[in-house]
Amino acid sequence: MSNSEQIQLFEDRQIRTAWNEAEGKWYFSIIDIISVLVETDRPRKYWADLKKKLETEGSKVSEKIGQLKMKAPDGKMRLTDVADQEQLFRLIQSIPSPKAEPVKLWMAQVASLRIDQMQDPELSIGQAIADYRRLGYSEAWINQRIKSIEVRKELTDEWERSGVQGQQYASLTDIITRTWSGMTTREYKRHKGLKKENLRDNMTNIELALNILAEASTTEISRQRNPKDFTQNAAVAKAGGNTARVARAQLEKELGRTVISSDKAADHLLPGEDSGSE
Repeated sequence: MSNSEQIQLFEDRQIRTAWNEAEGKWYFSIIDIISVLVETDRPRKYWADLKKKLETEGSKVSEKIGQLKMKAPDGKMRLTDVADQEQLFRLIQSIPSPKAEPVKLWMAQVASLRIDQMQDPELSIGQAIADYRRLGYSEAWINQRIKSIEVRKELTDEWERSGVQGQQYASLTDIITRTWSGMTTREYKRHKGLKKENLRDNMTNIELALNILAEASTTEISRQRNPKDFTQNAAVAKAGGNTARVARAQLEKELGRTVISSDKAADHLLPGEDSGSE
């Protein structure tokens, strides 16, 4: 079985994944997914207890779980329990978490980006769009959000190529965000009154557009400068963020007001719906 391991990001949290070329599907580290879903510093024990619970209930889900060698935090390759998207969807149903729906949507988006590079992007992308519509987002916003996912993926691929590792992804993201918005990711979320929700899912159209410009600019500048270490990548991230900062300043001059909004998705979604991003 030929697998290509890759680090994916969910709200700047690292998720180990592997693409199986023969099967045409992603496999996700179950421990990493649990770490996102559950506030626990012992995700392995949570997973062990969940497997026992599922077996007691007669569920067959855990029996189909496979293992792949993935890089552990200590840098060594170790066997890790993994599941494909369908298996994880079933597992997530057994885990009470406000992040269940955002994680499922994120997995669908990860799959859609891979399919987009291959042959039929409409299947998973269509599902992601349908999910956002169900949550009450506007068509214009959805189009921008899907584009932002593509741009973000190109940026993280470029960072990986240039040697970015671990927490450096979040640090570089903070540099970009702070440069164009004046706030770190955490400060931006606090400004909107967010806790665990996804920041991008709570940006306005203008905020999303500026963030897309910042990240796309960072990718292009990185390709030109070819940074070799974190310090050089940080300088590139600041240059990319500055492109959006200049655009923001010009727009705010025309409008006579700030475009950084304290609004969040829950303020504008359809009655009775929530943002699905808690």
